[in-house]
Amino acid sequence: MKPPVLEIKNLNVDYGLGEKAVQAVRDVTLTLRKGEVLGLAGESGSGKSTLAYGVTRLLPPPGVISGGSVIYHPPNGEPYDVMSLSDSDLRKFRWAETSIVFQGAMNSLNPVHKVSTQLLDVLKAHQPHTTPAAREARARELLKLVGISADRMEAYPHQLSGGMRQRVMIGMALALEPQVVIMDEPTTALDVVMQRQILAQLVELRERLDFSVLFITHDLSLLVEFSDRIAIMYGGRIVEEARAADLYRDSLHPYSEGLLKSFPALRGPKKELAGIPGSPPDLRGMPSGCSFHPRCPHAFDRCSAEIPLLGNPTVRPDATRSVACWLHDTNLTPVA
Repeated sequence: MKPPVLEIKNLNVDYGLGEKAVQAVRDVTLTLRKGEVLGLAGESGSGKSTLAYGVTRLLPPPGVISGGSVIYHPPNGEPYDVMSLSDSDLRKFRWAETSIVFQGAMNSLNPVHKVSTQLLDVLKAHQPHTTPAAREARARELLKLVGISADRMEAYPHQLSGGMRQRVMIGMALALEPQVVIMDEPTTALDVVMQRQILAQLVELRERLDFSVLFITHDLSLLVEFSDRIAIMYGGRIVEEARAADLYRDSLHPYSEGLLKSFPALRGPKKELAGIPGSPPDLRGMPSGCSFHPRCPHAFDRCSAEIPLLGNPTVRPDATRSVACWLHDTNLTPVA
């Protein structure tokens, strides 16, 4: 098993303070390993984007980190907690060690500045010691890296297609060769053909540059093909984590099963598609016990009384997977 590069431990994120605070992320523990793609799936409102912003400490007010740690393992040096970094150290950490491609990144470029200006600003801010000529050469190299001709350096964002703007943002995220790239639904606004092209390029870049990816999306079918491991998020918690192939073949949590049944398979016998009844829970008034039990077809009395913690199931013992569901085991072994 590859060494960890980013360890999220018992992270809690609230919006607001005091008794009326909304708990958007609750006790999330995840480990991203060197060179792997970890997919994070769930419906809108499950806490995926909040988790990404919490990890990078980019939470907009009134978001606050109310507990937990994010341990980063640099290639050279001792691990440290991102939550304890000063503002100056945090500026060095972002983009150089961990970068993020935001949700709606296709529209994240400044419309009144050329592509060259925006790429060069990143390089100038983080590498002020380099010469203008070296920065321009690096900017051209980044465009070539993501499959865009260098002559588009002087183009404005409106002169690029949606896919090209997305590629520019990915190139910008890779400008300083970070160890971790967080992608928050980067292909949602693109058509399926362009999604395929960008994902294929991401796979190639990951293999070439050996960075790790936390890929966030509501499209589980995308993650099954693209990820090494997948974590399913619901109601602010991780409810299942497993290797992508294991989750696809044999999901343990009823919510994961519902997500998998919501898209058609390209091969095999025909299956009837089925959605998940009901709606995601309101984070301001979470149901008691398991937050999924009001929508779960397998719920029983214990589900509404006790919150199942994420643990290694003994019914199907496997150290590489974990689930938070009373249906499979009444004595889950807590994840270390």
